[in-house]
Amino acid sequence: MRIRSIVRIRSGNYGSKEPKPRSKVMRLGNTTLERMKKEHPDFWYEEIVRTAGTQMGFFEPEYRYGGVPFKFVDLFAGIGGFRCGLEPLGGECVYTSEWDRHASETYRNWYNTDDVINDDFREVDYEAIPDHDILCAGFPCQPFSLAGVSSKASLGRGHGFEDEKQGNLFFSLLDVIQAKKPPALFFENVKHLKHHDGGRTWEVIHASLIESGYHVFEKIIDAQSWVPQHRERIFIVCFNREIFTQKSESIPFVWSEPPQTRKTLSDILEKKPDKKYMLSDKLWTYLQDRKQKHLENGHGFGYGIVETEDRQNATTRTISARYHKDGSEILIREKGWRNPRRLTPREAGLLQGFDDETASFFGHQSGFPQCVSDTQAYRQYGNAVVPAVIKAIGQNIQSVLIHNII
Repeated sequence: MRIRSIVRIRSGNYGSKEPKPRSKVMRLGNTTLERMKKEHPDFWYEEIVRTAGTQMGFFEPEYRYGGVPFKFVDLFAGIGGFRCGLEPLGGECVYTSEWDRHASETYRNWYNTDDVINDDFREVDYEAIPDHDILCAGFPCQPFSLAGVSSKASLGRGHGFEDEKQGNLFFSLLDVIQAKKPPALFFENVKHLKHHDGGRTWEVIHASLIESGYHVFEKIIDAQSWVPQHRERIFIVCFNREIFTQKSESIPFVWSEPPQTRKTLSDILEKKPDKKYMLSDKLWTYLQDRKQKHLENGHGFGYGIVETEDRQNATTRTISARYHKDGSEILIREKGWRNPRRLTPREAGLLQGFDDETASFFGHQSGFPQCVSDTQAYRQYGNAVVPAVIKAIGQNIQSVLIHNII
């Protein structure tokens, strides 16, 4: 079932009115509810009740996840963090674009598909992209990240929108949006996006999305509530005004509450890691000397290390695409080892939330397989989005789509 096609069949003022509150509780009309139950018998368990001003309760324990399918496209897909989060909700990925050949190799293997477009996204025929309900994109973050800006500035290269290779890809996204006008947009980027260039970059992005006809919701979320890693990212969710409503406050979207429990580093770390991941004497000496110099200069820069006794409660630093160089963001102390070690590629994947449960959904019974070199695996995980965060936000986007049908 296509959300968009249903919307087009309905009347022009569809979605513009909400049921009148009754004792601060809104109930769906019996006629509509009965019809929806017949169309989706595996979804509706009982009458849906929503307290005014809160998210619709479609994903409370008494209801099933999914039930109403939706289609999405996965742009700048990386290794499929969006796909891992949305397909378990009933989503169907109808188009994937990822230019990096190593990431594409992993994506094809993990999701058993050959339909990954490797072309320069600026040269894609946007009209040929299949119709979809949610446009997902983790558009390149390096032009806006603190590390990316610093390195480009030191080389005298442009950053942000001035980065010719990656910075202007956001405007290609706008071209797709204008061509396809999907009901919802779902983006992820680095936290610094909002402050890049004194906030002017975000002003352009925000204004462009509004001018394209969308309500814009954004929030910086730290993934440490889902995984044992401090990872702040900005998430942007947009809804098409022509399909939903002209008033953003009438859209029943709220940001997901973080879970009460999560896996710990003890759950993730291997019991007998290969000693090849231990730092060499030369590298360990270099990292210690560099950290000492920063301390003497009053800076807090340098390696981050997890001691053996801290594994149960520790939250690591953010893993980045440069992790393969020295592992300094996240070092692990092992009993009896001369020097600390970096994470293994499997541990890096688990730290990002590409866990065995998710892998089994896609047919991998022993976790997601490593299809590339350690260097490429580290890069891919460092650039990835945490699937559990995508799933949590995706549930609430899907809830809005269902509410709009009703």
